[in-house]
Amino acid sequence: MTLPRMTTEILPDIQKMGDSRGIAINKVGIKNFRLPVYVQDRLNKGQHTIADCSMYVNLPCDFKGTHMSRFAEILHAEEFAVTLHSVKDTLLKMTQLLDARDAYLELAFCYFIKKNAPVSGIASMMDYKVTLMGELVDGKYAIFIKAVVPITSLCPCSKEISQYGAHNQRSYVTVTVELKKFVWIEEIIRIIEDSGSCEVYGILKRPDEKYVTEKAYDNPKFVEDIVRDIAVRLNQDDRIVAYVVKSENVESIHNHSAIAVITRDKRQ
Repeated sequence: MTLPRMTTEILPDIQKMGDSRGIAINKVGIKNFRLPVYVQDRLNKGQHTIADCSMYVNLPCDFKGTHMSRFAEILHAEEFAVTLHSVKDTLLKMTQLLDARDAYLELAFCYFIKKNAPVSGIASMMDYKVTLMGELVDGKYAIFIKAVVPITSLCPCSKEISQYGAHNQRSYVTVTVELKKFVWIEEIIRIIEDSGSCEVYGILKRPDEKYVTEKAYDNPKFVEDIVRDIAVRLNQDDRIVAYVVKSENVESIHNHSAIAVITRDKRQ
């Protein structure tokens, strides 16, 4: 087998060529780039998981293209630990290596929390969809956490008008917060789970099933109640400067979902 010879010739760098159309690009980069990462958690200090990474920079009107390989090189430079500091460092490296003014980073990963069933105490792992996002725009950093959490919701109207029983549903609550100071992922998840009719568990025995069924029945929530209860908690937290709360109740008696959204920037 003949191995290819290393070339010493200088290859043209097309990305560095100019562009005559005079149109700047807001974001250009890569997405769905998978990488093993180490994420801070409150109980065990950290956990290993897999992140889907998206990285973008702005492109001035006189640049033909950006160097796509440099995005991956930045993440592969060392084992990536997901922290607020590492996100800020990565954003700065992106602007430096890619000759850009603005940079954007998204790390979406599965986050696991060990939960004990409410009566039997049996332990199981619950998985949550979490995204840590950062941006460096005009020299200013912004850091965001997004968590998608399943909960149970039971309809107050159904309970009120029925002689027995009430319909309930799986609800998916998405909370995105912009941080002023550090907040644990577990804190955001706990706020969401506290705001449902009942939280969801990985494993339930019969005494646990009785407990969660009766707890939901005693704690009915409309989709509007869920987002408002979460907003009250977020309003009280000075570490959070802005948020978006969305609850989607996947209805059990309709062929559609119920949606409620609250958006607030506490700086305004």
